[in-house]
Amino acid sequence: MDRRMFAAGALVAAAFAISAQEAAALDVKDPENTLVMTLRSGDVIIELMPDVAPQHVERVKTLAREGAYDGVAFHRVIPGFMAQTGDVEHGNTTKGFSAGRAGTGGSNYPDLKAEFSQTPFERGTLGMARSQSPNSANSQFFICFEESAWLNGQYTVFGKVVDGMQHVDNIKMGSRADNGAIDGDPDAIISLKVAADL
Repeated sequence: MDRRMFAAGALVAAAFAISAQEAAALDVKDPENTLVMTLRSGDVIIELMPDVAPQHVERVKTLAREGAYDGVAFHRVIPGFMAQTGDVEHGNTTKGFSAGRAGTGGSNYPDLKAEFSQTPFERGTLGMARSQSPNSANSQFFICFEESAWLNGQYTVFGKVVDGMQHVDNIKMGSRADNGAIDGDPDAIISLKVAADL
C-alpha cells in the first residue's frame, strides 16, 4: 500500500476516533476489557472476555498498548466466514508489507496455551488464529461475519463486537477460491486501543 494513501486513510479515520465520553455513551461496562478498533469506515467496539480466555485477552491488550496492531492488514478475508488480521511481524502495511508473508508471523512474545471454551462462534465473535497445534496462537485473530459453529471448542474465543459490526462488513474481501487471500492493497487496522487508555 502506498504510504501516502495510508496516511490519508488515517486522517479520514481520525474523524471517527472515539472519545472517552462517547465510549461511556455506548455503555462500555469495563473500559479495561474493551477495545476500540478504528477501521477505514469507522470504529468497532470489542468487549473482551477475560473470564473465558485470560491469557489471550492479556496478550491482545499488551500488543494493543504497544501500538503493535496499528497499520496491520486484514490479510485473509473470506466472504460469509471471517476477516483475519494481527500478524504484527509481517502484516504491517506501513513497514514493508508483503502479501506473500502476511499471515505467517506472530509477535516477539511466545505462543499461548489454548483456552478453548464452550463460548460459541457467532457473528461478531473474535477468535485467535493458530496453526494445527492447539497451543500456537500468538498475535493473529479473526472476526466472524456469520455463525461458525464448526469452530466451537477448536479455537480460543476472546471477545465479541458489541458495536460497529457494519465496519467489519466493509473490510475488503478476498475470494473463497483463494482462501480469502488479499493481494496488493488490503484494508488494515488503523488503530487498536484499550478503551481505558483513551
